[in-house]
Amino acid sequence: MPNPSPRAADLLARRLYEAGCRHAFGMPGGEVLTLVDALEQAGITFHLAKHENAAGFMAEGVHHADGAPAILVGTLGPGAMNGINVVANALQDRVPMIVLSGCVDEDEALTYTHQVMDHQAVFRPITKGSFRLTAKGADIIADKAVSLAMQPRPGPVHIDVPISVADTRVTGVPLRRLAPAARVVPQGAKLAQAREWLADSKRPIAIVGLDLLAETSACVLRAFLEHYQIPFVTTYKAKGILPEDHPLCLGGAGLSPLADKHLLPLVEQADLILCLGYDPIEMRPGWREAWDPSKQRVIDIATVPNDHYMHQASLNFVAHVGETLEVLAKGNAARAVWSGDEPQATKAALTQAFPEDDDWGPAAVIAETRDVMPPETLATADSGAHRILLSQMWNCTEPRGLIQSSALCTMGCAVPMAIGRKLAQPDRPVVSFSGDAGLLMVAGELATAAELDTRAIFIVFVDASLALIELKQRQRQMTNRGVDFSRHDFAAMGRAFGGAGHTVRNRTELRAALEQAQQADTFTVIAAEIEREGYDGRI
Repeated sequence: MPNPSPRAADLLARRLYEAGCRHAFGMPGGEVLTLVDALEQAGITFHLAKHENAAGFMAEGVHHADGAPAILVGTLGPGAMNGINVVANALQDRVPMIVLSGCVDEDEALTYTHQVMDHQAVFRPITKGSFRLTAKGADIIADKAVSLAMQPRPGPVHIDVPISVADTRVTGVPLRRLAPAARVVPQGAKLAQAREWLADSKRPIAIVGLDLLAETSACVLRAFLEHYQIPFVTTYKAKGILPEDHPLCLGGAGLSPLADKHLLPLVEQADLILCLGYDPIEMRPGWREAWDPSKQRVIDIATVPNDHYMHQASLNFVAHVGETLEVLAKGNAARAVWSGDEPQATKAALTQAFPEDDDWGPAAVIAETRDVMPPETLATADSGAHRILLSQMWNCTEPRGLIQSSALCTMGCAVPMAIGRKLAQPDRPVVSFSGDAGLLMVAGELATAAELDTRAIFIVFVDASLALIELKQRQRQMTNRGVDFSRHDFAAMGRAFGGAGHTVRNRTELRAALEQAQQADTFTVIAAEIEREGYDGRI
């Protein structure tokens, strides 16, 4: 007669399923076989990737589709260590992730050394928390991990699972769940002061950040900004919180010196700066101390204290952003702002700074792809010069319409994120933008794209160089070293792994390749051959 009692691994898997998880990614070893079995029995499909780092980015791609924590599974030793980068990325990019690693039992580790290492010591600095699963505590540890991963600001949580604990049957242990915390909104004198500043402002501007991705506050945000006619800038991860064709939207910021050349002077002219869910972890040095609270009024509303010292504020509210905006606006009349039309002039200047009519080159690839692909297309971006240009040119009409590694800036993320996104949203077009070096890092995952039947489109900017680093090298008048490599046939790679492949050298060829890719019954690699100097003066 089968034992009806659940294994500790089953309790862990059930809690993850309860959290909305339906997909897990990794590469199994003997130490995690029970975990994989438990995940599958709970209704969470385990997907085999070619490398744990890519597996984590596939899991992140799914998270951006369903909102549930990403799940990465790594076996003992080298398996777990292969996932270090993507876990660190999840911490910096505020991605809720459950990292499951197998480990030997404590008694076994006393006299055995092969692949035995202290996983928790490695993962603690790059996670919000690290736990070692116990049999009777399995459900509590699972709930703690899910709650901690999802709490502001979200991030990865690690659970080390001993082999024998995973298999241990558990009886008589009640299930425990952490009750959700009540939302907090400002009140009292500080709120009154903020309301007064809002009423007095003649040149307000808003900086909107990724904290708002975890809230359902887009309607409140839109109503607030429209009521007071406040122009706004978003960080790259916050692109699309409001459609970027909105007349008040000045686009994304944080990485492009060319964009900052136009945006930062406007910020300096503002008499009230509203930081709305603004997490400056995405921003580069140009946004450090971008305003002076001794001369400008600055209201910072965030889910946790902004104790990074990237910027200062006059008033700090640790609160739910949407509900705080509602109490700020209640009974507070609108007034005419920006009488000199400076925001409109800035928006026009940004449009000229990032033209879409190049005959060919990286900007032409982006513009042509945006024009050919349907409006509902989802995009992923790898790190490199193309990401800076793409983040400025790729307009988003919804949150998470463009996903990327914008805090840690990890190369090799775009392809696996596109695979995960397409797996979770098969009816949406998904296009990935990579540099040639970035795709070479994860070329084996094209096999995963074929095996999972994910029909994403992978666009590769082929210039045989680390273009962003080569540009910086030239700017510093240094000799070209360590940035160039051979040109490779990426279209052939796509075909070799079971997909379609095209090499394009102009807009007409790119358009034809994109149209064919949308009708293909497999994934497509499009290698866009460009000159490495194509980014000069454009980012």
